[in-house]
Amino acid sequence: MTDHEREHLIDALSGNWQAEMRGFHTYSMLATRASDPQQCRSLRSMALAEKHHADLWASRLTALGAAVPVYDGPEGGDADSLASRIGGLDLSLRRLELDESRDIARYGKQLRELDDPDSVAILNQVIHDERDHYITLGNIIRHHLPVTQLDPGSARAALDNLIAARDKDRPRAAGWIGDAIYGVNDGLGAIFGIVSGVAGATERSPAGAHYVLIAGLAGMIASALSMGSGAYLAAKSEKEIYEAEFQREREAVESNEPEARELLSLTYQTRGLTAEDADHFVGHIAADKDQLVQALARERLHVSEEGLSNPWVSATSGAISTAIGAFVPIIPFFFMHGLPAMLVAAAISLVAHFAVGASKSLITIRSWWASGLEMTFVGAIEGVVTYFIGVGIGRLAGM
Repeated sequence: MTDHEREHLIDALSGNWQAEMRGFHTYSMLATRASDPQQCRSLRSMALAEKHHADLWASRLTALGAAVPVYDGPEGGDADSLASRIGGLDLSLRRLELDESRDIARYGKQLRELDDPDSVAILNQVIHDERDHYITLGNIIRHHLPVTQLDPGSARAALDNLIAARDKDRPRAAGWIGDAIYGVNDGLGAIFGIVSGVAGATERSPAGAHYVLIAGLAGMIASALSMGSGAYLAAKSEKEIYEAEFQREREAVESNEPEARELLSLTYQTRGLTAEDADHFVGHIAADKDQLVQALARERLHVSEEGLSNPWVSATSGAISTAIGAFVPIIPFFFMHGLPAMLVAAAISLVAHFAVGASKSLITIRSWWASGLEMTFVGAIEGVVTYFIGVGIGRLAGM
């Protein structure tokens, strides 16, 4: 092994040690926050496995004559990140599930690249354990429950998990956070386009900055009102649809309960339950007629009453966030005019686009920098296109 190869190997193993120690601290911290004893035991077990992996890498580094690194991450690992604190335990576990899949891929790449039999042996063991962690996390997230000996409380909990399975695969932090992020994005994008277009059309006019301010402020108010009213009506309509569907299902149960029970049983059978288990499951639910009606309504709409948005919260967060985003591109025109104002507006708007894109990773689990760069690129294209369209319109109109 050449000196260069040895240095590359030590760097790779040191990185592996840091990653495993970060995983150990993350799982340990999340275990203290888990309210379910089974979840707590599983998380502690995975924490110990991560520590064992770190010890394996430490022993190999020592054998190579290298120093064991000093852990440079936060005490709580990724459990104390902003995204984890906002999203809670459920979103943290989903991020860890994604991280485990990335670790498996990264270790698999090292298997092909590292020409060191002892390190490869450790990699094979670690990859096997990481795959187990990935499966365990999936089971925790999706709340897999036994289907035998169900009591009414377990039946209700399992029902909620089954009905919400599809929506839970698309994690949502607090609903208003998503509305606010997309409101800022909508206001920023729309008004940046308006400002660019009007600035381009009035570039030769001494009063160009005034035109931009008038157009920008009018657009800001219109966008905020439109977003707020749209969010309100959407949330209100969703609630009204749910209430109407709930009433229809109640009437169906009243007129033909056996048929309703058969329908629900067949629904669960399509999800993998045996006919016997599905009938047993539905039997527990049907002990309370209101529960039966709720289950049928949820199956039709794939949403529970608790999951419905509050219309006023949606309207307020949508309107305020849109106004905030829309105001950003207008700011320079209060103090400047002409091309300098346009350049400053473009700069702060692109920075804001990046910030909004990065913040989306809180609810999408995408890389913050990739999401931020994507939003910046879209904003830049939008600004350039609308600016030159405005220039063309301005020249045609003789402005």
